[in-house]
Amino acid sequence: MIFLDTTKSSDARHRSGLTRVTTRLAAALGEAARPARWEAAKRRFLADNDGVPGRNDWLLTAELFSEDERPGLSEFIARKSCRAAAIFHDAIPLRFPHTTWPKSVARHPGYLKLLASFDRIWAVSRASRDELTGYWRWLGLEQTPPIDVLALGADFDGAPRARSPRSTSPTLVCTGILEPRKNQTFIVDVCSHLWRSGLHFELHLVGRVNPHFGEPVLRRVREVEREFPGRVHHHEGVSDEKLAQLLSSARATVFPTRAEGCGLPLLESLWRGVPCVCSDLPVLRENADGGGCVAVPQDDTEAWENVLRRILLEDGFHAELVRSAHARPLPSWLDSAGALRAGLGA
Repeated sequence: MIFLDTTKSSDARHRSGLTRVTTRLAAALGEAARPARWEAAKRRFLADNDGVPGRNDWLLTAELFSEDERPGLSEFIARKSCRAAAIFHDAIPLRFPHTTWPKSVARHPGYLKLLASFDRIWAVSRASRDELTGYWRWLGLEQTPPIDVLALGADFDGAPRARSPRSTSPTLVCTGILEPRKNQTFIVDVCSHLWRSGLHFELHLVGRVNPHFGEPVLRRVREVEREFPGRVHHHEGVSDEKLAQLLSSARATVFPTRAEGCGLPLLESLWRGVPCVCSDLPVLRENADGGGCVAVPQDDTEAWENVLRRILLEDGFHAELVRSAHARPLPSWLDSAGALRAGLGA
């Protein structure tokens, strides 16, 4: 049996990428997994009806944690009372500490080291896998668990994949928490240049505001809203249904991010048959190179303007991207769950 760690996701108020991974895996694993939570007082994971993972069971976690947050967790993993597997997302808090939540920055070194005590690890990308193995080498750890790469599901709301072109409006959608790493200020400035040149389209920003670092981004969005009324819209805390509605008629999605572990918004856009214009990062190229995407140099204003102008004005260029998005293979969360079950023998 797989005991799936839902300690944080079951109480989450926001639809973050981390939360999506756990909730969609829980749905895809179905009866093969039991939700379990870390009980600090008992220093172990418990499922409903006081179910406890045994030696032949697996604990699977896609959450972030530390010994400070879960006292006794290190001892629990070391006891090997059950087998333990984890899904690793990224080392972004160590790479970008100046724009990452202070709590995440403080947690991450201990979290990365604790992962070395697990029995199996799945990284969400090749780039993410290399970050983790590189950190372990830097620590000088001699014994570490095997790491595979897990393709995350593109079907964010469980809806069937789009298989045919649909009518679009001159609309761009950008999904992600408002913060410097997600780079919304850059895309808003790019769109401002295009609006001044006479192009007519709308930009929809979907995501809550980072309480530590998001205020300057939001201020810039508000400035542009005043300069171009009705052109830029910020949606905070939207449901999956609302996101699906925004994507249903979008011309393309834009993903100008500066760092990712995987880049779920890119995959989720393609699942709906919507082309994605993204930063030319190695981690994003792992999925972007399969078709339906245009990778553009990060923070290159002229290059982004040129690509977005083509997306908005050239129907043939846009149609070819849509065709590629529909034709390429994409993983579902059932595929992700199947790969995990096969790897765990569960």
